[in-house]
Amino acid sequence: MLEFGMPTLIENRTLQDNIACCAGLGLRFIELNMNFPEYQADSLLRTEELIRPAEEAGIYYTIHLDENLNIADFNPRVADAYLETVRLTIEAAKILLPLRDRFGDPSRPLTLNMHMHHGVHITLPDRKVQLYERDFDAYMRSFARFRDLCGEWIGGSDLLICVENTDGFRSYEQSAIACLLESPRFALTWDIGHSKATGEADVPFILRHRDRLRHFHIHDGTEKPPRNHLALGDGAIDLPERLRMAEACGARCVLETKTTAALERSVDWLRRNFPEGGL
Repeated sequence: MLEFGMPTLIENRTLQDNIACCAGLGLRFIELNMNFPEYQADSLLRTEELIRPAEEAGIYYTIHLDENLNIADFNPRVADAYLETVRLTIEAAKILLPLRDRFGDPSRPLTLNMHMHHGVHITLPDRKVQLYERDFDAYMRSFARFRDLCGEWIGGSDLLICVENTDGFRSYEQSAIACLLESPRFALTWDIGHSKATGEADVPFILRHRDRLRHFHIHDGTEKPPRNHLALGDGAIDLPERLRMAEACGARCVLETKTTAALERSVDWLRRNFPEGGL
């Protein structure tokens, strides 16, 4: 059976607002988003402030790393700051892990979701040059280091860092992700709305690594015009097919709409159209 959770919603100004929304809709977890100032690493490390209200509501947390995370930045001071942020976040996730054991499925590793940073590009008269593509060897060394450090930091804890598709993986990013997947501490997130809006450009890569899919961002979307983060049923995605795949992969699913109203409609759609999901 699938486990459904919700993202951090911008209209919910406090953690308690998000928890009330999550529990009220019968969802199992909140994906704490580190793009928000209230969920930076120092805040996540105040774990008692997270654990106590979650226990009262009977929910747990996953974590979405900052979308600006750029562990391959050419400035080593910048890269090291991002690495330290990941290390601290892993420490917080270890302490939050027992919430999953109490209120979720302990057979599913707790996930930290991450984006790939495209890096800087230089615009020439006839094309754009990605600096990470030009300096590919240095880029790959950064990811090999990141992979190995995360393995050390996670140790024996039941945590996974899942790489999410956004607006289409660049070829150099596919190489870096393959490097990360050499470690059992890394897996993939399939964001099905982003995937639809980009004409399913990442699907061949994702399906080649289907055995590493452990996390899904579920929202509806369209290809023309490209739109995503729609309430379930408001787009053109074959949602039952994607949900069945998530279930087959043993993945957990974030209903990644951006408003409470869209989240409520999505939960209602699931109850009417996918009752085997368990909501």
